[in-house]
Amino acid sequence: MNVLLLGSGGREHALAWKIAASPLLTKLYASPGNPGIGRFAELVKLDIADHSTVAAFCQEKKIDLVVVGPEGPLVAGIADDLRAWGIRVFGPSRAAARLEGSKGFTKDLCAKFNIPTAAYGRFADLAAAKAYVEKTGAPIVIKADGLAAGKGVTIAMTLEEALAALDACFDGAFGAAGAEVVVEEYLTGEEASFFCLCDGATALPFGTAQDHKRVGDGDTGPNTGGMGAYSPAPVMTPDMTERTMREIVEPTMRGMANLGAPFAGILFAGLMITDQGPKLIEYNTRFGDPECQVLMMRLKDDLLVLLNAAVDGQLAHMSARWSDDAALTVVMAARGYPGTPEKGSVIRGLDEAASDGAEIFHAGTAINGGALVANGGRVLNVTATGTTVGEAQKKAYAAIDRIDWPQGFCRHDIGWRAVDREQTGK
Repeated sequence: MNVLLLGSGGREHALAWKIAASPLLTKLYASPGNPGIGRFAELVKLDIADHSTVAAFCQEKKIDLVVVGPEGPLVAGIADDLRAWGIRVFGPSRAAARLEGSKGFTKDLCAKFNIPTAAYGRFADLAAAKAYVEKTGAPIVIKADGLAAGKGVTIAMTLEEALAALDACFDGAFGAAGAEVVVEEYLTGEEASFFCLCDGATALPFGTAQDHKRVGDGDTGPNTGGMGAYSPAPVMTPDMTERTMREIVEPTMRGMANLGAPFAGILFAGLMITDQGPKLIEYNTRFGDPECQVLMMRLKDDLLVLLNAAVDGQLAHMSARWSDDAALTVVMAARGYPGTPEKGSVIRGLDEAASDGAEIFHAGTAINGGALVANGGRVLNVTATGTTVGEAQKKAYAAIDRIDWPQGFCRHDIGWRAVDREQTGK
């Protein structure tokens, strides 16, 4: 098979790494890719926003499958347009991608189909939003309705913080994404990421993980796109997984089909495990980043076989096998992230860092003058496996210690909840 992978981050590097291991693969192309992806794929420069250009490339190179990594192209309808050209695509339609493209759409879907989630209000007017917040009080959660690269969410612990977040949204801090906001009840519990591979009719459970959104140790500081993750998530017990499928995923699949937008692709449910059970925080319609990295490390099956089954509507006949080992990834970010990251600093020592079995997925790198340099906020995903999360954690941080990049930083406590469970037995 000839495969085209769209995207340039750590998620796409992990997908390229796994796809490249498939005996089905003839040739892997990636656009725009990054230096890490370039080890497995031929990098091509395509204007991904110009869907006809992508389609023409697919026809020229006889592409058998397009795998769309990031959410932006999916929300823009690239899957629909490529399918109209007769090209097979792994990824949801524009209508189905609304589950990520509009938080308000998802909240309304939950209300219509009795899917457990936080109480909420939708607002396109600042004064009305502020009145709701002042009536409800803090803590409360403010979300830009549209895509904001993981940065449009404020967990406001005070009323002043909530009102300031509303001002930021309506003042254009997140562009068009903040023209409407969702204001949510503050949920307490433990977060988890739950994935399902979907073909429009069947949802196949596809692993669990726990992300670390805050930039600082101890879950402090502003939200980011994710500073690290581990898999599996201990909080997702077999019972909790069954409840999540029955109460959240399956009603979502039925609801989207009823709306004429059956969901096919990867459905990523961000959950809060509360005293009452699982509640949906939000949906993403693509692999998580950095959750994808740990999932790919644990997946025992041929990813390309599973992606083809999802595209062809054959998931009812499939299963997914996972390693018993845990996987953990630590994000190394450029100084300044999640604000304005410093770009251009040289990174050395990756080969030495990976010498003990760690995989280093490139998230925001480039080649400049023959040297590997930082070219984004989240730059590297240092990933390792172990018989326990604690063992994987030690391996990942040992690899980080070998990387020569003074301008980079990371959290030093990724996996702390699972490690604490392992140490205390609770």
